Amino acid sequence: QVQLVESGGGLVQPGGSLRLSCAASGSIFSIGVMGWYRQSPGNERELVASTTSSGNTNYALSVKGRFTISRENKKSVNLQMNGLKPEDTAVYYCHAKSVCYGSVCTDRDFWGQGTQVTVSS
Repeated sequence: QVQLVESGGGLVQPGGSLRLSCAASGSIFSIGVMGWYRQSPGNERELVASTTSSGNTNYALSVKGRFTISRENKKSVNLQMNGLKPEDTAVYYCHAKSVCYGSVCTDRDFWGQGTQVTVSS
């Protein structure tokens, strides 16, 4: 089975920085897409940033120029968040799709448990 484990959330002042990390466990051969979503109270889960195994990246307009997504290796992804704003406060979820592990390739979505990011003075 595939598990995603996030780390790096916390409390930061406006204008500060945080780095989120996500590592996938299991006998994984490849992950086509890894990314980060976020959800704040009363709102739907939204895409923050994603990256493909070939290096293509996609960002929400609200974070473009402030956040940077990067793949450490085929099983891990980081999100560097600079210039944080109070509206970035949310639970951030690691996401993976198009995963090949063991003898299986699946297009289902895999999610981490979420990590809280709070931007407040």
